Amino acid sequence: MVAKPLINVIIPAYNEEKSIAQVVQDIPEGFVDEVIVVNNNSKDLTAKVAAAAGATVLHELNPGYGNACLKGIAYAAAKPEHQRPDIIVFLDGDYSDYPQEMVQLVQPIVDGQADMVIGSRALGQREAGAMMPQQIFGNWLATTLIRLFYGARFTDLGPFRAIRMDTLLALGMCDRNYGWTVEMQAKAAKQKVKYVELPVSYRKRIGVSKVSGTVKGTVMAGYKIILTIFKYL
Repeated sequence: MVAKPLINVIIPAYNEEKSIAQVVQDIPEGFVDEVIVVNNNSKDLTAKVAAAAGATVLHELNPGYGNACLKGIAYAAAKPEHQRPDIIVFLDGDYSDYPQEMVQLVQPIVDGQADMVIGSRALGQREAGAMMPQQIFGNWLATTLIRLFYGARFTDLGPFRAIRMDTLLALGMCDRNYGWTVEMQAKAAKQKVKYVELPVSYRKRIGVSKVSGTVKGTVMAGYKIILTIFKYL
């Protein structure tokens, strides 16, 4: 990895007008080359607020967390070679993560110790109530299955993560909704990608979760995560 890598941040965002500015503004100044907010068919002022905060705003009309991530990746990959990022950081737009922690998150990649770094909420400091019981159980179940079937020891499917751009493209990501994070980890395990987990802090999100905050979202996410784990065996 070069001494000063080019870093792009991709933030999928659906109806996050109350939080997105804080997320963008808390990214360490001068640390990344571009902050890309993918407005995932929001019905509020997410796009306007994100742009005012200094982010590049893309629009993905097809709903789905994976669809938004894929849009951001395609944008970054299409850049001229001298502007193409070395590292992509994924971060949620609800202000539950601590954006300033991405300095530590990317360091193992910069040091050549890893090609992918997962920010683990299970290993870090978590505000009481920040994760719902079904999220905690779902993470435990998914990471246990990945360990049993892929031999990779993860503790979390956390959204806050960093990965080398060439590694990311080699994974051939394709999930368009709930299975995005587990697809990345399952494929990385299968392809023997060098990875580490680092503890990250986690707080209560601003607003209501579109996944764990609803019964339908919880059930659909759980089903898709388990299906994805077995899909790539």
